[in-house]
Amino acid sequence: LPRMSSCLPNLATVVPSHRLRALFILTISFVFFAAVIFYWRTGEDAEGQLYSLPTQSKSAQFLPSPPSAIPGGPPPPPGDVFFVETSERTNPSYLFTCSVESAARTHPGTRVMVLMKGLANGNASLPSHWALSLLSCFPNVEIQPLDLPELFSGTPLAKWYSQPEHQKEPYFLPVLSDACRIAIMWKFGGIYLDTDFIVLRNLKNLTNVLGTQSKYVLNGAFLSFKPKHEFMELCMQDFVDNYNGLIWGHQGPQLLTHVFKKWCSITSVQNNMSCKGVRALSPEAFYPICWENWKKLFDTISSLELHKLLENTYAVHVWNKLSHGTRLEITSQALLAQLYSQFCPATYEKMKKDS
Repeated sequence: LPRMSSCLPNLATVVPSHRLRALFILTISFVFFAAVIFYWRTGEDAEGQLYSLPTQSKSAQFLPSPPSAIPGGPPPPPGDVFFVETSERTNPSYLFTCSVESAARTHPGTRVMVLMKGLANGNASLPSHWALSLLSCFPNVEIQPLDLPELFSGTPLAKWYSQPEHQKEPYFLPVLSDACRIAIMWKFGGIYLDTDFIVLRNLKNLTNVLGTQSKYVLNGAFLSFKPKHEFMELCMQDFVDNYNGLIWGHQGPQLLTHVFKKWCSITSVQNNMSCKGVRALSPEAFYPICWENWKKLFDTISSLELHKLLENTYAVHVWNKLSHGTRLEITSQALLAQLYSQFCPATYEKMKKDS
């Protein structure tokens, strides 16, 4: 750059007959010089932005630029996407991380809230863990403490939660998760997802909706409701009135199915059924692999077959309670491996690196 700037005065000393050509060359040289300076400063700024990302883990290097909302397009409907961890764990699994990443990518203009009970001790910073660092790279992801007394305050669930004997029940953590989701939907509205979903597409066009996991049973692993909706209020009241923490699923799928039947004044749930403003989607929307066939998640499948299987699917429930102990060859053509690769590529790269 000093050589180029020292050449500029020489151009003005050319003979008058070439004055026009000299002026032209002078202008081009100045523009080039300004462009170099601008590029250099811009690169300096960009480097500063790069290193402002979380550096607790090298996993951040695998993070492609997250998608952004369409410029000039309509803003997304109100309401956050919620994930909840009711145990004390603060070391998310690969599947947990993929769930949040896939939701963040498919909802670039929406806040994705990860509420963790293990953070409720008032710590100002997140624990050092690759998954928390990776998820913090997404500008629309917020990881916050789960304050259960505050969440349940002002609801029928407050008294239930204050009774310590429930914590001795065999399914307390799943039951606590069941309570959290209906309280969140009633208080705040938005979208709730279990942490064993892989999200394939945007869910913001679904309101006052839940899914059927089989022909006659609803499931609350996905919920989308407006705040203070009467259906969620009935769910909270039924949770308390007909409570039984000793039966698996009683406070979850069975409760939602029971309340939906009362809501619709029916004796049997039908696929893609809607009544009084609440809709129950067919199993293919969120449960294309039913729980009895969970091993199919680990079977090899062609891209064409996978596309056909999921063409009417919003998100895939992975049935973590059943599938978590099964080894996945992450670089294979297994159904689950392909979902990781396509919908949570940062988590996928971390899994490949660790395998």
